[in-house]
Amino acid sequence: MNLTEFLHEMIEVGASDVFIIAGLPVTYRAGGRQVRADADPLMPADTEQVVRAIYDAAHRDAERFLADGNHDEDFSFALPGVGRFRANIFRQRGSLAAVIRVIPFGLPDPADYHIPAEVLRTSELSRGLVLVTGPAGAGKSTTLACIIDKLNHERTGHIITMEDPIEYVHRHGTCIVTQREVPTDVATYAEALRSAMREAPDVILLGEMRDPETISTAVTAAEMAQLIFSTLHTTGAAGTVDRIIDAFPVGQQRQMRMQLSMVLQAIVSQQLVPARDGSVVPAFEIMTTNTAIRNLIREGKTHQIDSVIAAGGEAGMRTMDQSLFDLVKRSVIERGVALQHAIHQEALENRLASEGL
Repeated sequence: MNLTEFLHEMIEVGASDVFIIAGLPVTYRAGGRQVRADADPLMPADTEQVVRAIYDAAHRDAERFLADGNHDEDFSFALPGVGRFRANIFRQRGSLAAVIRVIPFGLPDPADYHIPAEVLRTSELSRGLVLVTGPAGAGKSTTLACIIDKLNHERTGHIITMEDPIEYVHRHGTCIVTQREVPTDVATYAEALRSAMREAPDVILLGEMRDPETISTAVTAAEMAQLIFSTLHTTGAAGTVDRIIDAFPVGQQRQMRMQLSMVLQAIVSQQLVPARDGSVVPAFEIMTTNTAIRNLIREGKTHQIDSVIAAGGEAGMRTMDQSLFDLVKRSVIERGVALQHAIHQEALENRLASEGL
């Protein structure tokens, strides 16, 4: 297999993820649907050949991975004139396998990805913590790339991104943009964040808040008048706040609630849902902190946050279920799809029924 030609073909068919796994033909996901190539299933020797070609394209040592007995490895690579790719190499049933995320050259256009203006307006903040959350593959990196690109062309300052691995490459605009890859350029997120505080940052993009040390450092940085963007694999604002607090021992949770209530500026939750036309569309929950939400976080009453979001339409807020309702009303998605992805299924079902949808 010629890797360059193959991945160029994947971009042409609109693939988002490519699966190289023994026992299956080459399989890719496009428009939210899985497509299997009309070819023979791959054998273990075939998957190893592809994995070695990926390592060669990334200028990495495949023998080191094989000799060290590593179970998996993440890295990104680029093919000139084709695109950028994020690869996860892993072992399964005694053979090598790979999942390749396709990242076309250039930065995404927010209009193409239906990113609301309220989300993009987080680029206008001067300090605090903004979280973009959702399951893997929900488009969090794309949303953040659009926000960072907007920042990079509408204000000045130093933007530092730290990702594992780097997906979108940002050129210097009106801002200086420094991009560090974990673990290639720096060992861990926590170390990268501590280092960033000595590098005169104005905006920091932290790829993921994985552990209490990273969360604590990010919150402290936000207290120091930095604007921090990061992600969590959570669903909904209330669940995100709870996940952050629960990451700490009971004795530290009250202090973290106080800190989080002061620095948190917004939580954007997103998921991709199948559309009527066979594509996928994003549904967004948008929470911007106000006095009521800060009090709920401080007092540990996060279960009431949804009610404040639902009533905050004039401030640009919306719940996930409100977003799904709107997509059904505009005939973008089917009623059943909305209910399948709803947070409060019964309440959404009742609302749809009351509107005759």
